[in-house]
Amino acid sequence: MRPKRIVIDIDSTLIGAHTEKEGAAVNFKGTFGFHPMLAYLDESREALAGMLRPGNAPAHGAGDQIAVLDEALEQLPLKVIADPEREIVLRADAAGSALDLCQAARDARIGYLVGFDLTKQVRRAILSLPEDAWHPALRQDGGEREGAQVAEITELLEFYDWPEGSRVIVRRERPHPGAQLTFTDLEGHRFQATLTDLAGDAVELECLHRARANAEDRVRAAKQTGMENLPFREFALNEIWLEISLIAQDLSVWAQKLCLEGELAICEPKTLRYRLLHTAGRLAFHARRAILRLQASWPWAGELAAAFARLRALPLPAG
Repeated sequence: MRPKRIVIDIDSTLIGAHTEKEGAAVNFKGTFGFHPMLAYLDESREALAGMLRPGNAPAHGAGDQIAVLDEALEQLPLKVIADPEREIVLRADAAGSALDLCQAARDARIGYLVGFDLTKQVRRAILSLPEDAWHPALRQDGGEREGAQVAEITELLEFYDWPEGSRVIVRRERPHPGAQLTFTDLEGHRFQATLTDLAGDAVELECLHRARANAEDRVRAAKQTGMENLPFREFALNEIWLEISLIAQDLSVWAQKLCLEGELAICEPKTLRYRLLHTAGRLAFHARRAILRLQASWPWAGELAAAFARLRALPLPAG
């Protein structure tokens, strides 16, 4: 059953290069390499699109974000995009609230849920809020997040050129013990703002935006399927390698979804590779049939055998 809300996460990451390669450059952190932009489908963990960029490309250039968003939307089935009951949402982090990106989402008739800068106007609005305007924030499991509250400040802001219907939701939270406070932290709280055009409860929407941390897990998994080791000198060949690594990531995700259960169904590629793909086996041939014999003493041999059984039981596609 498909979800009513489809969330597309867009994020960039840094990939180091130890030799001179075409497109490798010094990035904003002072290291050397590449700076790809990626898009993921949150519900299924699939990689939808990726763009290899030079190391000095902006962390969140709106032009690249829009291009990757367009490619990601092309990966969705037309019946999903055309379904009026289905809500598609773009989600990005705090540097992703460029006007052009939000307008592109509006033009594509999808919602957006992105970070928003703590400007002077936003900080003034936060300080003017009465204490009863704050409501307990939620954890991802639906329980209350201790020490964190959420409020909406839309009515206290002037939006100027932002798309009509935009809302700003703010979260305040006590930093964890030992955390270093900054000059933007007021009265011992840290603040984060979210810009969205989605309808609904502000607390639930803020919780939905914080779930974009899932994208960081997806990026880490992509690096485990080859993206971190761009092998070629030519930029175009490394672009192809990036696409192959994302395909490998999708194959891992689909295999987990269709054939595995429990922890193995959600583990990262490195764990999957060690526990299943490294299982010792031997091919035996009998009566023109190939039989795979697994090492019985391997701790996950039973899970691998069960995965093959589920694979055989899958219905074949029509036609």
